[in-house]
Amino acid sequence: MSVDNKKQTYDAGPSISVILTTYNHPIWLEKVLWGYEAQTTHDFEIVIADDGSRDDTRDTIARMQSLVSYPIQHIWHKDDGFQKCVIMNKSILASKADYLLFSDGDCIPREDYIAMHLSQREPGRFLSCGYYKLDLELSKAITKENILNGDCFDLSWLKAHGLPSTFKNNKFTRQSWKVKLLNAITTTKPTWNGHGASTWKKHVLETNGFDERMQYGGQDREFGERLENMGIHGKQVRYSSTVLHLDHGRGYATPESIAKNKAIRKQTRTQGVQRTPYGIIKDNQE
Repeated sequence: MSVDNKKQTYDAGPSISVILTTYNHPIWLEKVLWGYEAQTTHDFEIVIADDGSRDDTRDTIARMQSLVSYPIQHIWHKDDGFQKCVIMNKSILASKADYLLFSDGDCIPREDYIAMHLSQREPGRFLSCGYYKLDLELSKAITKENILNGDCFDLSWLKAHGLPSTFKNNKFTRQSWKVKLLNAITTTKPTWNGHGASTWKKHVLETNGFDERMQYGGQDREFGERLENMGIHGKQVRYSSTVLHLDHGRGYATPESIAKNKAIRKQTRTQGVQRTPYGIIKDNQE
């Protein structure tokens, strides 16, 4: 696929804003940005929610802005520990579309990913996506060329590079009847997932965005639970399109953060919380 350096222009803004979270993984982020260059539609913008990465990430983003054919916003704040919810809220405010797709800077999208979200979106719903987690060696093996020509989503190519044969390989199917069947029969609930979920911006603002008290562990699910409490129910698109989740460590996960987040999620579920007072707008806080 050739790269057109002319940026897409919009009369009324892009149809969808893709908010990608990142933190000090510029090599993975670059692969992900090539994945969005390979999309069948470019009626979107990328908003990178950067939780305090070093200059090498900033340099990678600046270089990619000159190479890809879609606009990229880089929203950054100073590193202050795991503050993903804070930077996502800042990125929500910076987004220009009325429909938002959230994913991670370590998740390479298949070429129909944006088109799927645009075609499957519904009023009063959110889309819940699937992913395929790769091991470190396969994550490293994927090149820009593999992404642009689609090899990295070809099951035979993946198996030749070490992908095991499991039921999860059905996530790479492109047969429409099989996709519909698998989405219908899966026992996995349609939850809000950090690797891939989307909904209308107005619903995100109605919930007041992400709860900024939360650190690593369940912060995305808690946001989805508030959507459900509002009557914005999830729609399962687990097998409609997928992302490749590149391997990395998670040194920011601590027992304390997990326990704190579990307590907040429990309150959200038991009290039917719809809007957090600790989100985009800080209610009654100094």
